[in-house]
Formats: sequence, C-alpha cells, structure tokens
Amino acid sequence: MQAKRIISCLDVDDGRVVKCVKFKDIRDAGDPVELARRYNADGADELTFLDIGASYKSRATLLDVVKKVAAEVFIPLCVGGGIREVDDMRSAMNAGADKVSVCTSALKRPELLREMAASYGSQCVVLSIDAKRTGGGKEKLRWNAFSHGGRTDTGIDAVEWAQKAVEHGAGEILLNSIDADGTGAGYDLELNRRILNAVPVPVIASGGAGTLDQIASVLLSTANPEMDEEANAENCCGADAALVASLLHFGKTTITEIKKHAAGKGVCVR
Repeated sequence: MQAKRIISCLDVDDGRVVKCVKFKDIRDAGDPVELARRYNADGADELTFLDIGASYKSRATLLDVVKKVAAEVFIPLCVGGGIREVDDMRSAMNAGADKVSVCTSALKRPELLREMAASYGSQCVVLSIDAKRTGGGKEKLRWNAFSHGGRTDTGIDAVEWAQKAVEHGAGEILLNSIDADGTGAGYDLELNRRILNAVPVPVIASGGAGTLDQIASVLLSTANPEMDEEANAENCCGADAALVASLLHFGKTTITEIKKHAAGKGVCVR
C-alpha cells in the first residue's frame, strides 16, 4: 500500500506566510523560513510554497525564500504562482524546488504543460486546479476551474480540465476547493472523488481541513469495512495526499498528531 502524504502549504505574499478564507480575507501567519523548519522537523512529507501575489516582484521574493529553505530542509519543495513559461520553472528549480505548480498560465495555454514535462519530466509538473461549485443537485453537480487566484470563472469543467491537463503532461493534480478554503468545514470529498476517478495521476486534496478526522477521511479509500458502499462513499475518497495550512500555522495541531490520528484510522502514512 502506498503511503499517503501530509503536505504543509505556505501561501507567501511579500515574504510572509498568509492565510485566506475562500481566497479572501488575508491574514498574516508567520515567517516562511521559520515555519518550514518547524514542519520539516515535525515530519511533513512535502512543503508547497504558493506565491499568491504572482507578480514578478513577489515571485522573486518567494524564490529567495525557497533558496533559504532548500538549504535547510531535506523534503520535496513545490513552488507555484506566477509560473508562466519554462524559464520561470527553470528559475524555481534552480532556487531549490523539486517541482512546480501552474494554474492560470496552463488554462490560458495548455501546451505549457507539455513543454514543462519535456524539459523536466511530468513528475515535476503539478497542475493546480482552483475549483468552485457552479451546479446544483447531486446529478447536476459541477465544478468550474477558476483562474487568477480564484477570481475568474473560466467556464471550463474542472473534471474535464484535469483529464486534458494530464494528457498534456501534468504528473500530479493539486485540487483546491474554493468553497471549502479556510473554512475548517472539511474537504470537498465529492469534488476529490470526481477528479480521482477521472485521472491516473496522484491527487492532492486542498481546502477545508478543520479536524483530524477530516484529514483522515479525505485520505481513506474505505472509511469503515462494516458500512455499506454508499455510506463509505459519503465519508471518504482516497486522495493521495492532504494539504494542510491553517491548522498548522495557528497551532491547532501538528504534523505528528495528524499522522498518528490518520494511522489510527487505517491510513498508511510515512
């Protein structure tokens, strides 16, 4: 059984880690280098740095942070935000990133994914999907992919976009639920299930972690062997990794506690 990953996410703006609710209401969460050291020591499987400003200036600041972190920690680093061409990917990789994530630039020009994969391999290309519910009722439920930090509805179906992106070279999906982001109400399990069933690459669940049970649920393929299939489907989805931010930044739990709890629920963790 492949071990599930617990990934700490650091949204960086002007050199500081910040946290939002539904991609709005930004508040300061601390120093990125200090937090990265803490999460590395506590057993995080990966660190994801996202430049939420995504301007040239803010990306340069982020890459400086990545250089400092890469010199001190020894777990994979993913960098995203403002990656518009292969040269931007090259700059991130040279700064110490092991892979990069792209969102808006790939929506604008899907061929970018193919170019990035050709240069560094699909394992280094993460497609970040900012998805928001736009349909009602379970049968008509739909999520659209949003661009520009969750501000622009592209009208593109998120599931279809995930499939197309993998065909173009994306080796992993970072799936961000705009509806759940920062709420602590739990991951959007149905959204994650839809994407997991549609693509053959790893899916990282992001947005909504509020309790240890919620993190375990999004990682579990079967919540309880004694429950019927429909009940299980409502309580788990089998994501390959869980992204966690607010719970860690504001001291509500630790990586160690998350892994211990998940293991107790039957999740295979490192």
